[in-house]
Amino acid sequence: MALVANRRSVMTLFSAHDCVRCHRVRIILAEKDIAVDVINLGPDDMPEDLSDLNPYNEVPTLVDRDLALYGTHVITEYLDERFPHPPLMPVDPVSRAAARLALYRVERDWYEGLDNLAKASGSGVSKARKVLKESFIASGEIFELKPYFLSDEFSIVDAAIAPVIWRLPAVGIELESLPQAIQDYAERVCRRESFSISLTEAERELRL
Repeated sequence: MALVANRRSVMTLFSAHDCVRCHRVRIILAEKDIAVDVINLGPDDMPEDLSDLNPYNEVPTLVDRDLALYGTHVITEYLDERFPHPPLMPVDPVSRAAARLALYRVERDWYEGLDNLAKASGSGVSKARKVLKESFIASGEIFELKPYFLSDEFSIVDAAIAPVIWRLPAVGIELESLPQAIQDYAERVCRRESFSISLTEAERELRL
Protein backbone atom coordinates (compact mmCIF):
# COMPACT_ATOMS: atom_id res chain seq x y z
CA MET A 1 0.00 0.00 0.00
CA ALA A 2 1.59 3.24 -1.15
CA LEU A 3 1.06 6.10 1.24
CA VAL A 4 2.44 8.98 -0.81
CA ALA A 5 0.37 12.02 0.18
CA ASN A 6 0.26 13.76 -3.20
CA ARG A 7 -1.17 10.66 -4.88
CA ARG A 8 -4.35 10.70 -2.81
CA SER A 9 -7.37 12.63 -4.05
CA VAL A 10 -9.66 11.59 -1.16
CA MET A 11 -9.09 12.52 2.46
CA THR A 12 -7.70 9.51 4.33
CA LEU A 13 -7.41 8.87 8.04
CA PHE A 14 -4.99 6.20 9.22
CA SER A 15 -6.55 5.11 12.47
CA ALA A 16 -6.55 2.16 14.88
CA HIS A 17 -9.36 -0.16 15.92
CA ASP A 18 -9.18 0.79 19.61
CA CYS A 19 -7.27 4.02 20.12
CA VAL A 20 -8.69 6.83 22.22
CA ARG A 21 -6.90 9.50 20.15
CA CYS A 22 -8.01 8.05 16.82
CA HIS A 23 -11.55 7.76 18.17
CA ARG A 24 -11.47 11.46 18.99
CA VAL A 25 -10.66 12.29 15.35
CA ARG A 26 -13.33 9.91 14.05
CA ILE A 27 -15.94 11.69 16.20
CA ILE A 28 -15.00 15.04 14.63
CA LEU A 29 -15.24 13.53 11.15
CA ALA A 30 -18.67 12.07 11.91
CA GLU A 31 -19.92 15.23 13.62
CA LYS A 32 -19.09 17.25 10.50
CA ASP A 33 -20.20 14.52 8.10
CA ILE A 34 -16.86 14.64 6.28
CA ALA A 35 -16.31 12.18 3.45
CA VAL A 36 -13.15 10.30 4.37
CA ASP A 37 -11.49 6.97 3.76
CA VAL A 38 -10.81 5.56 7.25
CA ILE A 39 -8.15 2.86 7.32
CA ASN A 40 -8.23 1.16 10.72
CA LEU A 41 -4.98 -0.62 11.45
CA GLY A 42 -4.13 -3.28 13.99
CA PRO A 43 -0.91 -3.09 16.04
CA ASP A 44 0.81 -5.40 13.55
CA ASP A 45 -0.63 -3.74 10.45
CA MET A 46 1.30 -0.46 10.49
CA PRO A 47 2.59 0.11 6.93
CA GLU A 48 6.32 0.63 6.85
CA ASP A 49 6.01 3.69 4.65
CA LEU A 50 3.60 5.42 7.04
CA SER A 51 6.79 7.12 8.24
CA ASP A 52 6.91 8.90 4.86
CA LEU A 53 3.81 10.79 6.00
CA ASN A 54 4.42 10.85 9.73
CA PRO A 55 7.99 10.75 11.07
CA TYR A 56 6.68 9.16 14.28
CA ASN A 57 5.08 6.33 12.27
CA GLU A 58 1.92 6.42 14.36
CA VAL A 59 -1.81 6.98 14.20
CA PRO A 60 -3.85 9.05 13.88
CA THR A 61 -2.42 10.42 10.64
CA LEU A 62 -4.62 12.42 8.28
CA VAL A 63 -3.90 12.87 4.58
CA ASP A 64 -5.77 15.60 2.71
CA ARG A 65 -4.52 15.72 -0.88
CA ASP A 66 -0.85 16.74 -0.60
CA LEU A 67 -1.07 17.56 3.11
CA ALA A 68 -0.21 15.01 5.79
CA LEU A 69 -1.04 15.85 9.40
CA TYR A 70 -0.29 14.12 12.70
CA GLY A 71 -0.78 15.04 16.33
CA THR A 72 -4.38 14.65 17.47
CA HIS A 73 -4.89 18.29 18.43
CA VAL A 74 -3.39 19.45 15.11
CA ILE A 75 -5.72 17.17 13.13
CA THR A 76 -8.88 18.09 15.03
CA GLU A 77 -8.33 21.84 14.82
CA TYR A 78 -7.50 21.54 11.12
CA LEU A 79 -10.75 19.68 10.48
CA ASP A 80 -12.73 22.31 12.38
CA GLU A 81 -11.17 25.11 10.34
CA ARG A 82 -11.27 23.23 7.02
CA PHE A 83 -14.94 22.28 7.51
CA PRO A 84 -16.38 25.13 9.60
CA HIS A 85 -19.96 23.82 9.89
CA PRO A 86 -20.93 22.97 12.50
CA PRO A 87 -18.24 24.92 14.36
CA LEU A 88 -16.70 22.98 17.25
CA MET A 89 -14.41 25.74 18.51
CA PRO A 90 -15.64 29.08 19.91
CA VAL A 91 -15.27 32.17 17.74
CA ASP A 92 -13.76 34.66 20.18
CA PRO A 93 -10.11 34.40 21.29
CA VAL A 94 -10.83 34.18 25.03
CA SER A 95 -13.30 31.32 24.63
CA ARG A 96 -10.98 29.55 22.19
CA ALA A 97 -8.17 29.81 24.72
CA ALA A 98 -10.46 28.37 27.41
CA ALA A 99 -11.33 25.45 25.11
CA ARG A 100 -7.65 24.78 24.40
CA LEU A 101 -6.90 24.90 28.13
CA ALA A 102 -9.70 22.39 28.78
CA LEU A 103 -8.25 20.13 26.06
CA TYR A 104 -4.81 20.40 27.63
CA ARG A 105 -6.18 19.26 30.98
CA VAL A 106 -8.19 16.44 29.41
CA GLU A 107 -5.04 15.18 27.71
CA ARG A 108 -2.85 15.53 30.80
CA ASP A 109 -5.32 14.11 33.32
CA TRP A 110 -7.51 11.63 31.44
CA TYR A 111 -5.61 10.58 28.33
CA GLU A 112 -2.42 10.12 30.30
CA GLY A 113 -4.49 8.40 32.98
CA LEU A 114 -5.64 5.82 30.43
CA ASP A 115 -2.08 5.49 29.14
CA ASN A 116 -0.79 4.88 32.66
CA LEU A 117 -3.45 2.22 33.24
CA ALA A 118 -2.49 0.46 30.01
CA LYS A 119 1.17 0.42 31.02
CA ALA A 120 0.62 -0.52 34.67
CA SER A 121 1.07 -3.99 36.11
CA GLY A 122 0.50 -5.65 39.47
CA SER A 123 -0.49 -3.24 42.22
CA GLY A 124 0.15 -0.36 39.87
CA VAL A 125 -3.09 -1.10 38.04
CA SER A 126 -5.26 -0.36 41.08
CA LYS A 127 -3.28 2.79 41.82
CA ALA A 128 -3.56 4.10 38.24
CA ARG A 129 -7.29 3.30 38.19
CA LYS A 130 -7.80 5.13 41.49
CA VAL A 131 -5.98 8.23 40.23
CA LEU A 132 -8.07 8.35 37.04
CA LYS A 133 -11.34 7.79 38.87
CA GLU A 134 -10.60 10.45 41.47
CA SER A 135 -9.73 12.92 38.73
CA PHE A 136 -13.19 12.44 37.22
CA ILE A 137 -14.89 12.69 40.61
CA ALA A 138 -13.03 15.93 41.33
CA SER A 139 -14.43 17.37 38.09
CA GLY A 140 -18.02 16.44 38.86
CA GLU A 141 -19.17 20.00 39.57
CA ILE A 142 -17.90 21.18 36.18
CA PHE A 143 -20.18 18.68 34.43
CA GLU A 144 -23.15 20.19 36.28
CA LEU A 145 -22.70 23.65 34.78
CA LYS A 146 -23.75 23.09 31.17
CA PRO A 147 -25.28 20.31 29.03
CA TYR A 148 -21.86 19.77 27.48
CA PHE A 149 -18.42 20.45 28.93
CA LEU A 150 -18.53 24.17 29.80
CA SER A 151 -20.74 24.68 26.75
CA ASP A 152 -24.39 24.63 25.68
CA GLU A 153 -23.39 22.92 22.43
CA PHE A 154 -21.26 19.88 21.59
CA SER A 155 -17.68 21.08 21.08
CA ILE A 156 -14.19 19.91 20.25
CA VAL A 157 -13.69 19.36 23.99
CA ASP A 158 -16.59 16.90 24.14
CA ALA A 159 -15.11 15.04 21.17
CA ALA A 160 -11.99 14.58 23.30
CA ILE A 161 -13.81 13.52 26.48
CA ALA A 162 -16.34 11.11 24.95
CA PRO A 163 -13.80 8.42 23.93
CA VAL A 164 -12.41 8.38 27.48
CA ILE A 165 -15.88 8.14 29.05
CA TRP A 166 -16.71 5.24 26.73
CA ARG A 167 -13.63 3.30 27.88
CA LEU A 168 -14.04 3.76 31.63
CA PRO A 169 -16.07 0.56 32.29
CA ALA A 170 -13.56 -1.45 30.26
CA VAL A 171 -10.75 -0.33 32.59
CA GLY A 172 -12.73 -1.07 35.74
CA ILE A 173 -14.34 2.32 36.44
CA GLU A 174 -18.11 1.90 36.39
CA LEU A 175 -20.02 5.03 35.43
CA GLU A 176 -22.44 4.40 38.31
CA SER A 177 -19.55 5.07 40.70
CA LEU A 178 -19.12 8.61 39.34
CA PRO A 179 -21.20 11.72 40.13
CA GLN A 180 -24.66 11.79 38.56
CA ALA A 181 -23.74 14.78 36.40
CA ILE A 182 -20.99 12.72 34.74
CA GLN A 183 -23.38 9.81 34.22
CA ASP A 184 -25.90 12.15 32.58
CA TYR A 185 -23.16 13.68 30.44
CA ALA A 186 -21.95 10.24 29.35
CA GLU A 187 -25.43 9.27 28.22
CA ARG A 188 -25.84 12.58 26.39
CA VAL A 189 -22.62 12.42 24.38
CA CYS A 190 -22.63 8.69 23.72
CA ARG A 191 -26.14 8.66 22.30
CA ARG A 192 -25.25 11.23 19.62
CA GLU A 193 -25.47 9.85 16.11
CA SER A 194 -21.94 11.02 15.38
CA PHE A 195 -20.63 9.04 18.31
CA SER A 196 -22.34 5.87 17.16
CA ILE A 197 -20.97 6.33 13.64
CA SER A 198 -17.45 6.86 15.00
CA LEU A 199 -17.26 3.51 16.80
CA THR A 200 -15.28 0.60 15.39
CA GLU A 201 -16.38 -2.96 16.11
CA ALA A 202 -13.57 -3.26 18.65
CA GLU A 203 -14.82 -0.15 20.46
CA ARG A 204 -18.42 -1.38 20.46
CA GLU A 205 -17.23 -4.58 22.11
CA LEU A 206 -15.79 -2.56 25.01
CA ARG A 207 -19.37 -2.19 26.30
CA LEU A 208 -20.55 -5.77 25.65
